[in-house]
Amino acid sequence: MTSNAPATEDAHEAHHGHSHGHEAAHGTFKSYMIGFVLSVILTAIPFWLVIAGVFDNSAVTAVCVMGLAAVQIVVHMIFFLHMNPRSEGGWTMMALIFTLLLVAIALAGSLWVMHHLNTNMMPMSPEMMKNMP
Repeated sequence: MTSNAPATEDAHEAHHGHSHGHEAAHGTFKSYMIGFVLSVILTAIPFWLVIAGVFDNSAVTAVCVMGLAAVQIVVHMIFFLHMNPRSEGGWTMMALIFTLLLVAIALAGSLWVMHHLNTNMMPMSPEMMKNMP
């Protein structure tokens, strides 16, 4: 009985799971350190924006913080989850796009809910507060 499959796998391929042509990406120390440094920077900037009161308008601050949060999610997916267009036949890139879509929906929904809570639940003027029971 003959088979086209190899009788034994190379130890390196078997260990890393590359024997079936998945071309999975693996991080290097350098890529992990780049991801770590970017994560620290992308965490520190929003804290600085809020604590230092950089913008007078709180809506601008909120948009900047959420934008930096979305960038940080992408950084984590690329540097720590090793997502790129070549891995797994492009399916990891599809997962990245799906995640970005979900994050956009979650951020937009959160802003919508917070805006409507602020608009509908918070009093608008001191006169309105005087009339409260």
